[in-house]
Amino acid sequence: MTHINIGNLNQYFEKEVEINGFVDNIRNLQWVQFVILRDATGKVQVTIEKSEEKNKEMVELINNLPLESTVKITGKVVESPKVKLNGMEIIPTKIEITSTSEELPFNFKDLENVNIDTRFDYRFIDLRNDKNNFMFRVQTAFVRYMREYLYDHDFTEIHTPKLLGAASESGSEVFEVKYFDRKAYLAQSPQFYKQMAMAAGFGKVFEVGPVFRAENSNTSRHATEFTGFDVEFSYINSFHDVMNLHAEMLTYALEKIKEKYGEKIKELYGVEVVVPTLPFPVMRLADVYQELEERYGYKVEEKEKNDLTTEAEKLTYKLAQDKFNHEFMFVIDYPAEKRAFYHMRNEEGVLQGYDLIWKGLEITTGAQREHRYEEICKNAKEKGLGEDVKFYLEFFKYGCPPHGGFGMGVDRLTMLLLNMPSVKETEFLFRGPNRINP
Repeated sequence: MTHINIGNLNQYFEKEVEINGFVDNIRNLQWVQFVILRDATGKVQVTIEKSEEKNKEMVELINNLPLESTVKITGKVVESPKVKLNGMEIIPTKIEITSTSEELPFNFKDLENVNIDTRFDYRFIDLRNDKNNFMFRVQTAFVRYMREYLYDHDFTEIHTPKLLGAASESGSEVFEVKYFDRKAYLAQSPQFYKQMAMAAGFGKVFEVGPVFRAENSNTSRHATEFTGFDVEFSYINSFHDVMNLHAEMLTYALEKIKEKYGEKIKELYGVEVVVPTLPFPVMRLADVYQELEERYGYKVEEKEKNDLTTEAEKLTYKLAQDKFNHEFMFVIDYPAEKRAFYHMRNEEGVLQGYDLIWKGLEITTGAQREHRYEEICKNAKEKGLGEDVKFYLEFFKYGCPPHGGFGMGVDRLTMLLLNMPSVKETEFLFRGPNRINP
């Protein structure tokens, strides 16, 4: 007999099955015991009639069983409309205890007054909460559907090294580690290697993997380790090609998520999954600030207008809704000095790239990359970069097609999709300046 997931039991009415799970609840009445069993796919009621002699051993076992113990149950699946929980029940013939639980350190079903550090110290219990557990099914679907879109468009999935021999990009905000008899660094992003794939003629690549940032930031959107979703592709005409693919991919994924989990997301999180329309609205950075001032009275000093402030990002969501009836907005025409040396600039020095804002938060910086050897060497020199990026500059000496791409944090996407308060909660195990365990 093969193990059956609780979520699939409606396919097995009047059949004997074997199910495993946590004991979620026990109601011990005079003539009957009700045991609610839970696994990652759902819950089911197990009904034990006390009056039946054959059930005596099972009744005694349940009488002494702590909640959150795990059991294996063999029994018949019975369709029963009177049962509020999914209209079915299991009539067991055998119950086997597979583990016994001690008293829990907190009630994971009601986390409102539980300290966040206590929850994270016992993350394996915290994740038993229905919302927290389901969140990772949604996150899995988000990544799956973005991957699916890229597979359907002939992208190749690559896996780049996370140990680097030189500090990547600017050399700041990297974690230094001992690598045998020398120093190494944890990768801030797979950016250099994605571009190496372009020089190798791969054409279209993506990667889903860990990213490390040595930022001493204690905010709702930063983490020292997170999961990045990175895309790069060749033979583009401009960064607008990158924006178009980016928008199509997100729209495809959100449409699929709404179809699969939209009702459950609304039930658990009170969030309506909005499938965006194409194309996404686009505004120049200077025009964004002008409209924020005219519409909402938001003013900043001129020196701050070379990037979006945190408050401007939030107001950009309101602007996107009011002006375009949209949840997303591309912001373009950033000054190049604020961005990485490998981003292409036009003749006026304007960055050939964008930020994508969703629900008032930047989720991506994307761009056309500088692929011309002389130009990228000049840009690196301007930024004071030398030996650290020498290996990277080699990629462009022997021919490299025009290309561009972007990167997103999976945890931040999940936070915004479900309106969660912080990436701390949407990472399986959060890593920040003050959190390195468990």
